[in-house]
This record gives sequence, C-alpha cells and structure tokens, in this order.
Amino acid sequence: MARSKVPTFREATEKVIQLHAPKWKPGGLSEKHWRSTLEAYAFPLLGDVAVNQITGGDVMACLGPIWNHKEETARRVLQRISAVMRWAVAQGFREDNPADRRIKAALGSNTAKTQHFKALHHSQVAQALATIRATNAWKSTILCFEYLTLCAVRSGEARQATWEEIDLPTATWIIPATRTKTSKPHRVPLSTPALAVLEKAREQTGGVGLIFPSPTGKPISNATMSKLCKQNNIGCVPHGMRSSFRDWCGETGITRELAEAALAHTVKGVEGAYARSDLLDRRRKLMEQWGRYLKP
Repeated sequence: MARSKVPTFREATEKVIQLHAPKWKPGGLSEKHWRSTLEAYAFPLLGDVAVNQITGGDVMACLGPIWNHKEETARRVLQRISAVMRWAVAQGFREDNPADRRIKAALGSNTAKTQHFKALHHSQVAQALATIRATNAWKSTILCFEYLTLCAVRSGEARQATWEEIDLPTATWIIPATRTKTSKPHRVPLSTPALAVLEKAREQTGGVGLIFPSPTGKPISNATMSKLCKQNNIGCVPHGMRSSFRDWCGETGITRELAEAALAHTVKGVEGAYARSDLLDRRRKLMEQWGRYLKP
C-alpha cells in the first residue's frame, strides 16, 4: 500500500470513533471521553505519526508519565490506542499491534484501588437539600439536584429528562432505554415531593421540552451539577445521593430486591433470571417513604 495512503494515528482515531459511535448512547460521554483522553495523552506524541510507524516504545512513552498515578486513565488510554491499532491491522496498514498486552507487562502492574463516589450519610441529605435550595444558583439546577435525590436516579437521567417522559395521571416517570445504563426503560414512581419539584419546574418551562434546562436551553452539564455541590461544601457529588439512598434502604429494613429495583441495578445470576417484575407498586411506597424522610 502506498505510503501516502497510510493514515496518521489522529486520522485513524476518527475512523474508529465513527465505527463505535452507532453503539454509543445518544448524548452520552463515550465519544467525549475517547477524544479528551487521546487528545491529552496520545496525540501529543502519536497524533501526526503514520499508524505503520508507531512502535511499542512510542506507546510506552505516552503511558509512562501517567501509568502509576493516573491508573484508571492510563488503562483506558491504552485500551483506546490498542483499538485504533487493531483497526490499522485489520485495514492492512501494519501486521502487529504495538499496544497489545506486552505493554502492560513492560510497564508493570498499576492496579488501582476502587474509587467510590463521595456520598453523605443519609441523615445529612435533608440538610444538604436545604443548603442547595438556599443558594442563588440557576433555579433549574437547584430543582434538578433535588429531583435526582428524591428519585435516586443518575445525574444524566435527571439532567436530560423531558416533559414527554412524565405521566402525571399515574405519577410515573418513564426513562427511555436510550438514556439508562442498562439500556432498558426504567419506570420511576414519583413521590409527593418529587411531584412538587416538577410543579416548580413547570413554572420555569411551561411544561415543554427539557424539565430542567440550562440558561442556554440545553441540558444542564454534569460539571455544573458537581460545581453546585463543591461550591456549597455539600461534601458529596450528585451521584453520591444514590449511595445515600441505598444505605438508608439497608438501615431501614428495605429488602435488597426492592432497593436494587429502585436504583435500576441489574441483578445478575439466578436471582436476576427470575426477577421479571420491576416492583413498581412496592417502589411507589418506598419512594414516598424516602420523600418523607427528606422533608425539611
């Protein structure tokens, strides 16, 4: 194959992203993470190098500075470089993958400790919500934080929620499969406090489009939600509210199956195979209890 036709690593990355994109969730962070990590740690050394000229030493030079202090990031960068190089092999631009498992062997183990999201004890959540309500942050941001806490959902599920997903007659929010981690629709029973938050949000939006839009009309960013917690010394990240809810369930005698269903967690093994119901009616009572517990 002519040398002029061999793509650079940057060009090959674009091809690989195009191949993966249809499998990624619309509005998700997969593409953003691919681009940001490779831009930061691979492109400075590999970006303009033809894929058939990249060596194992080049890959090690990218990873060396972060291998032992940004362990998870380093592993993801290696996985993404390897994916690009596997594409290059499949396209006939080279015969080997210079980012295969030998790189890990050469760099040594960098197993990182599991990093958990910062969370509050459930007894502190009501005060955290009161603190957030008292801020001068954008109204929709405050309401979104309260809503995700009351519903125990993931930040992105709340930030991108639309009015068409809300069934007010049955007090149910149906998160479509395209926006859930499990790629399955998730029904969320709306407690009295959650419905009150929606009523306030309706005053802001008129009940059309996004429930919690940013000042630009687009979904509130994850960074904005995290900043809300940090600037007000809440002591957790938005996702940590799910952990607080789960601990509250565990300490108040809520069954595991009910708590896991409320969090839309996938139960694996035999137990999961027989869990055909989403326990909506029982979860409705559970979320009402959680809402009362968080009442100021």
